[in-house]
Amino acid sequence: MLLRGNYFNILEGALLDISQNTDIYAADRFQMVQYQLIYRGIHDKRVLKAMSEIPRHRFVPDNYQHVAYEDSPLPIGEGQTISQPYMVAIMTQCLELKGEEKVSEIGTGSGYQAAILSVLAAQVYSIERHEMLAINARRLLKDLGYNNVEIIVGDGSIGLPDHSPFQGIIVTACAPKIPQNFIDQLAIGGRLVIPVGSPFGQTLFRVVKTETGTETKGILECAFVPLIGAEGWKEER
Repeated sequence: MLLRGNYFNILEGALLDISQNTDIYAADRFQMVQYQLIYRGIHDKRVLKAMSEIPRHRFVPDNYQHVAYEDSPLPIGEGQTISQPYMVAIMTQCLELKGEEKVSEIGTGSGYQAAILSVLAAQVYSIERHEMLAINARRLLKDLGYNNVEIIVGDGSIGLPDHSPFQGIIVTACAPKIPQNFIDQLAIGGRLVIPVGSPFGQTLFRVVKTETGTETKGILECAFVPLIGAEGWKEER
Protein backbone atom coordinates (compact mmCIF):
# COMPACT_ATOMS: atom_id res chain seq x y z
CA MET A 1 0.00 0.00 0.00
CA LEU A 2 1.44 3.37 -1.02
CA LEU A 3 1.02 6.76 0.50
CA ARG A 4 -1.65 8.92 -1.07
CA GLY A 5 -1.95 12.59 -1.94
CA ASN A 6 -0.27 15.07 0.37
CA TYR A 7 1.45 12.35 2.38
CA PHE A 8 4.20 12.36 -0.26
CA ASN A 9 4.93 16.01 0.53
CA ILE A 10 5.23 15.28 4.24
CA LEU A 11 7.63 12.42 3.61
CA GLU A 12 9.79 14.34 1.15
CA GLY A 13 13.22 14.77 2.69
CA ALA A 14 12.08 13.19 5.94
CA LEU A 15 12.62 9.48 5.31
CA LEU A 16 15.72 7.49 4.49
CA ASP A 17 16.14 5.94 1.06
CA ILE A 18 15.72 2.39 2.31
CA SER A 19 16.65 0.90 -1.06
CA GLN A 20 20.23 2.08 -0.48
CA ASN A 21 20.35 1.59 3.29
CA THR A 22 22.15 -1.35 4.86
CA ASP A 23 20.42 -0.95 8.24
CA ILE A 24 18.17 -4.00 8.56
CA TYR A 25 15.68 -1.94 10.57
CA ALA A 26 15.39 0.90 8.02
CA ALA A 27 12.30 -0.61 6.40
CA ASP A 28 10.68 -1.07 9.82
CA ARG A 29 11.23 2.60 10.60
CA PHE A 30 9.79 3.56 7.23
CA GLN A 31 6.67 1.51 7.94
CA MET A 32 6.42 2.99 11.44
CA VAL A 33 6.53 6.56 10.18
CA GLN A 34 4.26 5.91 7.22
CA TYR A 35 1.48 3.93 8.86
CA GLN A 36 1.66 4.71 12.58
CA LEU A 37 2.51 8.41 12.45
CA ILE A 38 1.53 10.15 9.20
CA TYR A 39 -1.75 8.29 8.78
CA ARG A 40 -2.66 9.29 12.33
CA GLY A 41 -2.01 12.99 11.90
CA ILE A 42 1.65 13.57 12.73
CA HIS A 43 2.67 16.30 10.29
CA ASP A 44 5.79 17.97 11.74
CA LYS A 45 8.47 17.11 9.16
CA ARG A 46 11.29 17.48 11.69
CA VAL A 47 9.63 14.99 14.04
CA LEU A 48 9.03 12.56 11.16
CA LYS A 49 12.62 12.85 10.00
CA ALA A 50 14.01 12.28 13.50
CA MET A 51 11.86 9.21 14.04
CA SER A 52 12.76 7.84 10.60
CA GLU A 53 16.46 7.98 11.47
CA ILE A 54 16.87 7.28 15.19
CA PRO A 55 17.37 3.54 15.88
CA ARG A 56 14.54 2.79 18.32
CA HIS A 57 15.65 -0.85 18.49
CA ARG A 58 18.82 0.23 20.30
CA PHE A 59 16.71 1.60 23.16
CA VAL A 60 14.92 -1.63 24.05
CA PRO A 61 16.26 -4.92 25.51
CA ASP A 62 17.74 -7.33 22.97
CA ASN A 63 14.82 -9.75 23.23
CA TYR A 64 12.39 -6.99 22.17
CA GLN A 65 14.36 -5.55 19.26
CA HIS A 66 12.34 -7.53 16.71
CA VAL A 67 9.19 -5.65 17.81
CA ALA A 68 10.84 -2.28 18.49
CA TYR A 69 8.94 -0.54 15.68
CA GLU A 70 5.49 -1.88 16.44
CA ASP A 71 2.92 0.57 17.83
CA SER A 72 3.10 -0.44 21.46
CA PRO A 73 5.04 0.36 24.63
CA LEU A 74 7.75 -2.09 25.67
CA PRO A 75 9.34 -2.91 29.04
CA ILE A 76 12.83 -1.54 29.66
CA GLY A 77 13.42 -2.66 33.26
CA GLU A 78 12.79 -1.16 36.69
CA GLY A 79 9.05 -1.45 36.05
CA GLN A 80 9.28 1.23 33.34
CA THR A 81 8.42 1.27 29.65
CA ILE A 82 9.42 2.94 26.41
CA SER A 83 6.34 4.70 25.05
CA GLN A 84 4.68 3.60 21.81
CA PRO A 85 6.03 5.47 18.75
CA TYR A 86 2.80 7.39 18.15
CA MET A 87 2.79 8.72 21.72
CA VAL A 88 6.42 9.84 21.39
CA ALA A 89 5.55 11.59 18.13
CA ILE A 90 2.42 13.40 19.32
CA MET A 91 4.08 14.60 22.53
CA THR A 92 7.12 15.82 20.62
CA GLN A 93 5.01 17.52 17.97
CA CYS A 94 3.13 19.40 20.71
CA LEU A 95 6.38 21.10 21.73
CA GLU A 96 6.67 22.74 18.28
CA LEU A 97 10.46 22.76 18.42
CA LYS A 98 12.42 24.79 15.87
CA GLY A 99 15.97 23.83 16.84
CA GLU A 100 17.20 26.59 19.14
CA GLU A 101 15.35 25.62 22.32
CA LYS A 102 16.50 24.39 25.70
CA VAL A 103 14.14 21.63 26.79
CA SER A 104 13.60 19.37 29.77
CA GLU A 105 12.46 15.76 29.87
CA ILE A 106 10.98 14.28 33.04
CA GLY A 107 11.62 10.53 33.01
CA THR A 108 14.59 9.50 30.87
CA GLY A 109 13.74 5.81 30.76
CA SER A 110 15.72 4.16 27.96
CA GLY A 111 16.75 7.51 26.47
CA TYR A 112 14.74 7.23 23.23
CA GLN A 113 12.66 10.35 23.81
CA ALA A 114 15.82 12.23 24.79
CA ALA A 115 17.42 11.15 21.50
CA ILE A 116 14.44 12.50 19.56
CA LEU A 117 14.64 15.79 21.44
CA SER A 118 18.39 16.02 20.96
CA VAL A 119 18.09 16.38 17.17
CA LEU A 120 15.18 18.82 17.44
CA ALA A 121 16.45 21.19 20.14
CA ALA A 122 19.74 22.84 21.08
CA GLN A 123 20.06 21.41 24.61
CA VAL A 124 18.23 18.67 26.48
CA TYR A 125 18.19 18.11 30.24
CA SER A 126 16.63 14.82 31.28
CA ILE A 127 16.00 13.54 34.80
CA GLU A 128 15.50 9.92 35.85
CA ARG A 129 14.90 8.54 39.36
CA HIS A 130 16.21 5.04 38.56
CA GLU A 131 19.99 5.28 38.58
CA MET A 132 20.57 2.17 36.45
CA LEU A 133 18.25 3.43 33.70
CA ALA A 134 20.05 6.77 33.79
CA ILE A 135 23.46 5.11 33.52
CA ASN A 136 22.39 2.93 30.60
CA ALA A 137 20.70 5.82 28.76
CA ARG A 138 23.70 8.08 29.28
CA ARG A 139 26.04 5.45 27.85
CA LEU A 140 23.84 4.67 24.85
CA LEU A 141 23.22 8.31 23.93
CA LYS A 142 26.96 8.95 24.03
CA ASP A 143 27.67 5.88 21.88
CA LEU A 144 25.13 7.06 19.29
CA GLY A 145 26.56 10.59 19.22
CA TYR A 146 23.74 12.52 20.90
CA ASN A 147 26.02 14.84 22.81
CA ASN A 148 23.65 17.68 23.71
CA VAL A 149 21.78 15.62 26.34
CA GLU A 150 22.59 15.84 30.05
CA ILE A 151 21.02 13.13 32.22
CA ILE A 152 20.51 13.77 35.92
CA VAL A 153 19.47 11.28 38.61
CA GLY A 154 16.83 12.67 40.95
CA ASP A 155 13.18 13.37 41.71
CA GLY A 156 11.68 14.31 38.36
CA SER A 157 8.46 15.58 39.94
CA ILE A 158 10.24 18.72 41.13
CA GLY A 159 11.72 19.37 37.71
CA LEU A 160 15.10 20.96 37.05
CA PRO A 161 14.90 24.50 38.43
CA ASP A 162 18.67 25.02 38.28
CA HIS A 163 18.57 24.74 34.48
CA SER A 164 15.35 26.67 33.85
CA PRO A 165 13.72 28.45 32.13
CA PHE A 166 12.86 25.95 29.39
CA GLN A 167 11.12 26.50 26.08
CA GLY A 168 9.71 22.98 26.38
CA ILE A 169 9.09 20.39 29.09
CA ILE A 170 7.95 16.87 28.29
CA VAL A 171 6.79 14.57 31.08
CA THR A 172 6.77 10.84 30.36
CA ALA A 173 4.92 9.73 33.51
CA CYS A 174 1.45 10.57 34.77
CA ALA A 175 0.90 13.15 37.50
CA PRO A 176 -2.20 13.48 39.72
CA LYS A 177 -2.29 17.16 38.71
CA ILE A 178 -0.14 19.60 36.77
CA PRO A 179 2.70 20.53 39.15
CA GLN A 180 3.08 24.29 39.53
CA ASN A 181 6.86 23.95 39.55
CA PHE A 182 6.77 22.77 35.93
CA ILE A 183 4.86 25.93 34.99
CA ASP A 184 7.33 28.03 36.95
CA GLN A 185 10.24 26.49 35.04
CA LEU A 186 8.78 27.38 31.63
CA ALA A 187 9.87 30.45 29.71
CA ILE A 188 7.12 32.75 28.47
CA GLY A 189 5.78 31.07 25.35
CA GLY A 190 7.17 27.73 26.51
CA ARG A 191 5.14 24.52 26.23
CA LEU A 192 4.59 21.72 28.73
CA VAL A 193 3.28 18.31 27.63
CA ILE A 194 2.13 16.08 30.48
CA PRO A 195 -0.26 13.17 31.15
CA VAL A 196 -2.56 13.86 34.12
CA GLY A 197 -5.05 11.61 35.87
CA SER A 198 -5.20 8.42 37.89
CA PRO A 199 -2.76 5.52 37.53
CA PHE A 200 -5.47 3.73 35.54
CA GLY A 201 -6.11 6.34 32.86
CA GLN A 202 -5.05 9.87 32.01
CA THR A 203 -5.43 12.75 29.60
CA LEU A 204 -2.44 14.19 27.81
CA PHE A 205 -2.41 17.98 28.20
CA ARG A 206 -0.45 20.71 26.47
CA VAL A 207 0.11 23.83 28.55
CA VAL A 208 1.43 27.06 27.02
CA LYS A 209 2.79 29.70 29.39
CA THR A 210 1.71 33.25 28.52
CA GLU A 211 2.40 36.70 29.93
CA THR A 212 -0.85 36.52 31.88
CA GLY A 213 -1.08 32.84 32.84
CA THR A 214 -1.43 29.58 30.96
CA GLU A 215 -3.47 28.07 28.13
CA THR A 216 -4.27 24.40 28.63
CA LYS A 217 -5.62 21.96 26.04
CA GLY A 218 -6.44 18.27 26.31
CA ILE A 219 -4.87 16.27 23.47
CA LEU A 220 -5.92 12.63 23.90
CA GLU A 221 -6.50 9.86 26.40
CA CYS A 222 -3.43 7.87 27.40
CA ALA A 223 -1.86 5.54 29.96
CA PHE A 224 1.57 6.14 31.50
CA VAL A 225 3.49 4.84 34.48
CA PRO A 226 3.06 7.09 37.56
CA LEU A 227 5.25 10.10 38.25
CA ILE A 228 6.72 9.26 41.66
CA GLY A 229 8.05 12.02 43.91
CA ALA A 230 7.34 15.00 46.09
CA GLU A 231 5.03 16.63 43.52
CA GLY A 232 3.65 13.41 42.07
CA TRP A 233 2.46 10.09 43.43
CA LYS A 234 3.97 9.10 46.76
CA GLU A 235 4.44 5.45 45.93
CA GLU A 236 4.25 2.93 43.10
CA ARG A 237 0.75 1.74 42.22
